[in-house]
Amino acid sequence: MWNTVKRSLLGGVSALVQAVVLFGAAGCLDWAMGWAFIGVYAIGGMSIAAFIEPELIAERARIKTDAKTWDTMLMGGTKLLNLAMPLVAGLDVRLGWTQPVSRPTAANLAGLILAALGYGLSSWAVISNKFFSDVIRIQMDRGHTVVSGGPYRFVRHPGYVGIVLYSLTTPFLLDSPWALIPGGLTVLLIIVRTVVEDRTLLAELDGYREYAARVRYRLLPGVW
Repeated sequence: MWNTVKRSLLGGVSALVQAVVLFGAAGCLDWAMGWAFIGVYAIGGMSIAAFIEPELIAERARIKTDAKTWDTMLMGGTKLLNLAMPLVAGLDVRLGWTQPVSRPTAANLAGLILAALGYGLSSWAVISNKFFSDVIRIQMDRGHTVVSGGPYRFVRHPGYVGIVLYSLTTPFLLDSPWALIPGGLTVLLIIVRTVVEDRTLLAELDGYREYAARVRYRLLPGVW
């Protein structure tokens, strides 16, 4: 129980980093939707940390000497853009690029709900898949097998679906059209990574081709 609590608290560190970037760029703390964003991020991060497999924590924490250069660049770019979104939204508030609103709008609330759903879906995918590494590799050292339960029943890369939804709706939550720039770039990188990862799994992971025949769509049911 105590280990779960400690892991959960450590999971909140990423939310703290986001808060420093967001409110530091904004130059103020009086921002209701900014705090709502941090709340979504904190709950998601702490949930993942609390329920994730300990072996996966070790896998994600270790230095990957076998990671491909292009994969490292893709993941690094995604992580930087994840920080760029609150940075741009905060600067939008400080510099007044977008006309400020006095109270949350319907678009803000819709963004909050959809961003929370996106983060929740990503969290579900990570918790459901003990092989959810941050690099593309077949984890033979950990007995890598196909995961087909949880959200993987519906699409092959549900974690990325959540990231796409979160990235496209967070700018509406934070009322910053400018934040759609890093959000949109994140989506492009995720699509590229989905293509490459899916090809790797089809070629190298036993049973994945059969799984792909059952679950036909990578990200969007009925489309792709």
